Formats: sequence, structure tokens, C-alpha cells
Amino acid sequence: MERTVTSLPLHYGKAPAWLFQKMKRLSAALIEIIVLEFGPEEFLTRIADPIWFQALGCVAGFDWHSSGLTTTLCGALKEGLISLEDELPIAICGGKAKRAMQTPEELQHYGEKWGIDVSYFINMSRLCAKIDNTAIQDGYNLYHHTFIFTKKGEWAIVQQGMSGQERKARRYQWLSKENLDVTCEPHTGITCNERKDVLNLVAKESDGTRGSMVDFVKEYPDTMTKTWDKISLTMPDRHYIKPADINEKRLFKMFRVIHESQPASFKDLIQIQGVGPRTISALALISELVYKTPPSFKDPARFSFAHGGKDGYPFPVQKKSYEQSIEFLKTCLDKAKLGDRDKLEAFRKLSTL
Repeated sequence: MERTVTSLPLHYGKAPAWLFQKMKRLSAALIEIIVLEFGPEEFLTRIADPIWFQALGCVAGFDWHSSGLTTTLCGALKEGLISLEDELPIAICGGKAKRAMQTPEELQHYGEKWGIDVSYFINMSRLCAKIDNTAIQDGYNLYHHTFIFTKKGEWAIVQQGMSGQERKARRYQWLSKENLDVTCEPHTGITCNERKDVLNLVAKESDGTRGSMVDFVKEYPDTMTKTWDKISLTMPDRHYIKPADINEKRLFKMFRVIHESQPASFKDLIQIQGVGPRTISALALISELVYKTPPSFKDPARFSFAHGGKDGYPFPVQKKSYEQSIEFLKTCLDKAKLGDRDKLEAFRKLSTL
């Protein structure tokens, strides 16, 4: 498949109510078919695939080049799944703005409902958000976070950041897998057309930097402060941090907090409360200048797309055809549940055409 190029500009407003209702019904039918045919793990794999996710948004009739595709499609999937009334062993939590902040509470709700421990899910939800906001410093601040998981422990994340200055968005996607290292090339994809130099501390090339940062914070706080003072006197005009960016009083306080926490790894370091982008930037600069382990500035964005969409391009949403698609999927499901798989097999064969 050829991957053509577009960006994800910020579009304000909401999806038309009639379209969102259809998106919910279509999403419910697609989720049910995929889980019925291939299992919940396959649904997570597809949701974490940037190309499949974008294609699904286009099938649902949303803008091919809009940041709203991510937020609205995730909302439709979440509400579509709820409409199935607990028929499937899968849950979707979080969403845009305030809903993103409610993700831990929603995860806890499902833990009580299913009788499982969700502390691991809550930790991964927070950690992955911290990584995309702090370990990757690309100018996009997260405002959307959707966490999808199964009773067996598999999970996927779709989150999106906004650059108000550039009026663009980036989508970050994750998928759980065995031996996943969340601090080294962890994403299934990051979608954005604009690429530039960014401070990327989860790049493979930043492995030395991550190690040096952890070694440095094991020093006594006074030693860390003296090292910073020496650097700040002749600080180079690095594009990722400048003297004016740093509140030294706060930085020195964080040196003490970090030292007392004794992080054993970069993962532990970024999870310390209060450690944000400025602290991480300062530690990266120290690593570069003192330990001679420069971080990577390779932009991790890898995917961009072009399809059709909601605003009438390349053509308006065909309501009649949309309704027929939903009804066809529902018929396939109803018959399959009764043991008649003819329509479902015919639907499967369409993928070979």
C-alpha cells in the first residue's frame, strides 16, 4: 500500500449528531465481528495500527485530514462497545480532555466489575502518557488518551497531542506485547505530517543518554548542583533547552527528590512525581556535555495518510449506503450467532477482491 501524505490540522466543533449516531452503530458491529472472528487481541492489534485506524475513520465517514478523526472515532468505539451491554471481554476507557483524566477511575470501575486487579493497567496508562509528554519533546501536548484492554491483560493506547502554535495534532499509538520496553522504540506508530528535530529520549540511539541520566542522579544533590552550575555558566544555545527555560531553585529541589527516590532505570526516573519536561531536558543536556552521550533528535513520527471524508471530500457521506453497511454487518452477526455463517463467509471473501 502506498502511504500518501497529509497532516492532522486542528478542526473545531463537533461531528454532526446524525453522523456520530451512525458511527456508534457501525463501530459496535465492527467490534463484534472482529472479536467474534479473530478474538479481542486482534481488535487491539488493529486499533494500534495507524493505517488500519485511519482507514476505519474514513470508513466511518470522518475527515481524512482532521485531528477530530482520532477523538471522534475513539468516542464512537467507546459508546458503540457500551451499547453491546457487556457481551465482549473488552473495555475502552478515557477520551478527550476531562475524560482522559478520568481514565484511572474508569479502569478501576472495570476492575471491580470483572473482579480483576487493574493496578497494572492504571500504571501503564499513566506511564505511556508521561513518556509521550516528557520523554518525547516534540511540541505537542496531550489532550486525548484512550486506553483499551481485555480481561486477559492485553492493552492498546491511542492518544493525541496538540500544537496550538502550529495548529496541528499528532497521534501516538501503543500495543502491549511480550518483553515490551516502554522506554525504547515502544510505539506502533506516531502520525503527523510535520517532522523536525525533537528531543527523543525513547529512540534506540538515546540508550546511552538514558543510562547516563540515571547514573548522574545517583550522585549527591550537592554534586549535581555544582555540575549544573558549571554547565550553566557556559551553556550552549541548544535548541531543546536554554538557560531561560530553567528555574534553578525548582531544578535543585528536584535533584534532591530524585536522589532520594534512587531510580534504578530511566523508566523509574520519569515516573517520579514532579519530574517533567524541563527536568528531563536539563538531565539530557548534562548527559550530553558531561558524559558525552548525546540524545537522539530523530523525530519518531512515521505515518501520514490521505483518504476521503465528512466535509464533502472527495464526496459527501452517503447516508443510505452507510445504513445499508450497518444493516449488512448486523445481519452477518445475527446469523453467525445462530450457526449460519454464509453471510459472514461471504463478507470475509470480500477482503480478497
